[in-house]
Amino acid sequence: MPSQHLEGRLDEAQRTAAGDMPPAELRAALHEMADIVADYLEEVEDYAVLPPVKPGELTDRLAGPPPEEPEPLEVILRDLRSQVIPNVTHWQSPNNLAYFPSTASGIGILGEMISSGLNSNAFIWRVSPVGAELEAITIDWLRAGLGLPDEFDGVFNDTASISTLSGLACARQQATGDASQAGLRASPPLRIYISSQAHSSVERAAMILGIGRDGVRAIDVDKQLAMDPVALRAAIAEDRRNGWLPAGIVATIGTTSTTAIDPVDAIADVAADEGLWLHVDAAYAGPTALIPQMRRHFKGWERADSIVINPHKWMFTPFDCSLLLTRKMEMLRAALSLVPEYLRTYDGKDSGRDYSEYVPQLGRKARGIKMWMQLRYFGLAGLRARLQHHLDLAGELAARIDADPDAELLYPVPFGTVCFRMRPAHYAGREGEPAVAQAIDRLNEGVMNQLNGSGEVFLSHTRIAGVFVLRAAIGNLRTERRHIDRAWELLRDAAHELDREIA
Repeated sequence: MPSQHLEGRLDEAQRTAAGDMPPAELRAALHEMADIVADYLEEVEDYAVLPPVKPGELTDRLAGPPPEEPEPLEVILRDLRSQVIPNVTHWQSPNNLAYFPSTASGIGILGEMISSGLNSNAFIWRVSPVGAELEAITIDWLRAGLGLPDEFDGVFNDTASISTLSGLACARQQATGDASQAGLRASPPLRIYISSQAHSSVERAAMILGIGRDGVRAIDVDKQLAMDPVALRAAIAEDRRNGWLPAGIVATIGTTSTTAIDPVDAIADVAADEGLWLHVDAAYAGPTALIPQMRRHFKGWERADSIVINPHKWMFTPFDCSLLLTRKMEMLRAALSLVPEYLRTYDGKDSGRDYSEYVPQLGRKARGIKMWMQLRYFGLAGLRARLQHHLDLAGELAARIDADPDAELLYPVPFGTVCFRMRPAHYAGREGEPAVAQAIDRLNEGVMNQLNGSGEVFLSHTRIAGVFVLRAAIGNLRTERRHIDRAWELLRDAAHELDREIA
């Protein structure tokens, strides 16, 4: 009688079909995929930035019973061309000015491809020696390029949310002694301090770490939306009197809404005096520190305990790649390390760094490979030149808005994001009237919706002190001056048309 383990065994034909795509077929498919990707990047400007589809429409087209039998690759690629590529929001488009930039360079795409081909899971050194060591090498290259001291080391994560979570895990560990082992049950309630303009990832990290959203205190900001260090110091003193345990401060260089800059040097004084962990969120603006003249905006960040910078935002790296730098790697390890028996090595060889001891997850991509290829291809000089081009375009757009009687620049433009609104000249001086303020808000919301609906340009917005603010984030690797000229033309035309309707 056959063993139950042999029941259902594959016959010879099935066993032959059970392997992977044959190398010859893969080679041909890779050539075709290379054409598809290159064609897409060549033609991306021709696509509507926002696909003209409604929720559920794509499900109606693409859903159905699960594919029981294999389908020919040419059929799959046909649907890829006709259904998938046209219906993404085109982050690669030079006309995508929404949120923050996130473009994948050609060399980055190649790096992503080889990483996928190698399928290297870089959780401990011996399962990806070159992945681990390239991570260390490229982090050191970036640290040096950014002008930070040698004492900074770090790790690549997927997103800034995880890098911030890791930084605040260090703050929790430092404040409590050993929360990674004992938890928070014996600790007074922890407090993390942010500005009112900080990214929501801080509150999310507090939720996950057991600090809770109530443990995050927002500090008042000045007219430029930068954190007030005097108010910060007073808040810490008040919290100590009321039984809170202050643990950390998150300062931001380039806030999400307006790219405001917190006074990091003065905040670092408070952190040092109070013994608090200082985490600096430079996820968006951090790459501009590659330009020495831009480092005036980063004064004091070298005093931080941890810093986050996202190469997948404004350094042209394919998503995902977030860099967490810290001067206290051992605190990061203490906060996050857990080494079960099955990950220990007993081969008598010295092991390199096991990055899984410094991150929240175990399995992780070997992001150092694509960073190594990209940094070598562009060089720091090439990255600086591209960043400076974006800064110049943003400055030109800001000057154009400032000079237009029907538009208003609302906040300074230290980086590549311009915050403004269309405000017809006949409203000048009357913005404080409730009816006028509402009319201007309706006008700008209508302008944004009209442009986004056209497919030519994609803009996003924020709301500050009740005011509807348009944002143009310039940082796409493919954006040229002509794209900004066209966006401004569309903005002015839409504003004039809608103003007539509202009036």
